Amino acid sequence: MPIIRLPDGSERQFAASVSGTAVAESIGKSLAHDAVAIRVNGELRDLSRSIDGDATIEIVTRESPDGLELLRHDAAHVLAEAVKELWPETQVTIGPAIENGFYYDFARSEPFTPEDLDVIEVKMKEIVERNETIEREVWKRDEAVAFFRGIGEEYKAQIIEDIPPGEILTLYRQGNFVDLCRGPHLPSTGRLGNAFKLLRVSGAYWRGDSRNEMLQRIYGTAWANEKHLRLYLTQLEEADKRDHRRLGKIMDLFHFQEEAPGAVFWHPKGWSLLQNLVEYMRRRQNEAGYLEVNTPELMDRSLWEASGHWESFGQNMFTTQTEDGRNFAIKPMNCPGHIQVFKQGITSYRELPYRLCEFGKVHRYEPSGALHGMLRVRAFTQDDAHIFCTPQQITAETIAVCNLILGIYRDFGFDDVLIKFADRPPVRVGDDAVWDQAEAALKAALQSAGLDYSHNPGEGAFYGPKLEFVLRDAIGRDWQCGTHQVDLNLPRRLGATYIGEDGQRHTPVLLHRAIFGSLERFIGILLEHHAGNLPLWLSPTQAKVLTITSDADAYALNIVSQLRNAGINADADLRNEKISYKVREHSVAKIPVLMAVGQREVEEKTVAIRRLGSKQQQVVELGQAIEQLREEIRQRGRAA
Repeated sequence: MPIIRLPDGSERQFAASVSGTAVAESIGKSLAHDAVAIRVNGELRDLSRSIDGDATIEIVTRESPDGLELLRHDAAHVLAEAVKELWPETQVTIGPAIENGFYYDFARSEPFTPEDLDVIEVKMKEIVERNETIEREVWKRDEAVAFFRGIGEEYKAQIIEDIPPGEILTLYRQGNFVDLCRGPHLPSTGRLGNAFKLLRVSGAYWRGDSRNEMLQRIYGTAWANEKHLRLYLTQLEEADKRDHRRLGKIMDLFHFQEEAPGAVFWHPKGWSLLQNLVEYMRRRQNEAGYLEVNTPELMDRSLWEASGHWESFGQNMFTTQTEDGRNFAIKPMNCPGHIQVFKQGITSYRELPYRLCEFGKVHRYEPSGALHGMLRVRAFTQDDAHIFCTPQQITAETIAVCNLILGIYRDFGFDDVLIKFADRPPVRVGDDAVWDQAEAALKAALQSAGLDYSHNPGEGAFYGPKLEFVLRDAIGRDWQCGTHQVDLNLPRRLGATYIGEDGQRHTPVLLHRAIFGSLERFIGILLEHHAGNLPLWLSPTQAKVLTITSDADAYALNIVSQLRNAGINADADLRNEKISYKVREHSVAKIPVLMAVGQREVEEKTVAIRRLGSKQQQVVELGQAIEQLREEIRQRGRAA
């Protein structure tokens, strides 16, 4: 007679084993209708599975995070069933749920076309309409391998052969389609609903290995209801308009090419934008007591072995061997170099905290398929900083870092910032006792600062726990940028010490801190957040002077000279084109201030100013216009 404990603390007793569906129905019809799975003593299960003994349960509904992931996983299975019904010769491989959607990889000789996606989607809705029961079956390994090889599914057979012996092997059956899966799943295909959409096709290597055959990956999105689906599709349309790669071309900022995958070719305007970010951050860091350094990009393998990076991160490092047999690595991060600087000078606790910062160029290998404009690159610039301090200084330094990060994000128009606490990952360096100390110190600092945060289990760095700062942009997307990490391992591994108040040697605490994270990535996010309409102070070209007639050419050039003398980046457009054409062209290029001048402006020493995004223009005396722009740039921040 199982006793079932509910999340509110109440209990229900059943005469015999009971399914999750029956438990949900005993609570209420509405809950049973929305239920998609059940969590039993923390384990997510199918609603149809029996609960044989006393248990603490939670009914999982379709709009919960777990329920939404389940819907997306089932959408992948329905996609695979649809493809198999349409093209039986196609082999299925894997199909997981991912953020905002799902995908499934297929082995098929003919490429899928956009028209095929429409056909597949119709078939998927037909399968949903059939409301096929989804049944869990436990199989023996040899029987499962034979079954899939017998129906021509070689990839599935390979996956099963690689499953560790002794692990329970489960297949799920829906209609005539059988797939390998741990589950859980919906009770039937009908529970999926129609709030899904297939999006695109791309290539993907079998098991992510470029040495293996290329498969075809179909991506889709799925939601709890059609309202949420429509909102997401609208967001995708807006994201496409804001794509930083398109804006970078329109604004003449940068480009990429195959000879340097994952690296940016900066054009003059783009390099000016990056330097504006560097100048801004340099000023803020100087005010906060940081000392800027620069460390080598190429360092001997032995340093990376001592730090632990070679073992934990070596597969992502670019390496080389010189003629004398020495092995070097291009640095993927700056921390070991900063520790070397610390070891050259600091001797006493009186000199702590010691804050070093660097705009360091780092390189990390990313698979070709993962590269995505400036949002995922192999070569990038970090606004990296490391604070060497005593254990007693962790709280104050963490509070100062959090305030600095949040203030800087506000200056760039990001007010909605989430903080996540990420604790020890499965693969890490250091003893658990050291990790206990580091995690406790970071949590104590958050509590002292009065900051809300969520838990991101197992996502800390390999050397210490961290805070992740997640920006929400103008169309509701989340971007993880800044980090703050407490590290009690790396200084010890690399022999960093100071003399404490007791006259003994101590290992400093190392706080790793990044705000932009990658300047390249942050610029990509910034362009998409503002749709290219950058704040005046940040724009690489802040003003463009447009002539209406050639009689105003000399006056336009004089204005440009005065603007530049006032510290404003400006150019003139003296072409023999209509003013409407010039305005339209430079508006598309996202120039924030356009100044039109003709014979009247020459005579009155004025300019007709039009701001980006406005159809109105204002005629202002030249000196007043320059002073207004200079003051706006001086303020920086959001007021610009």
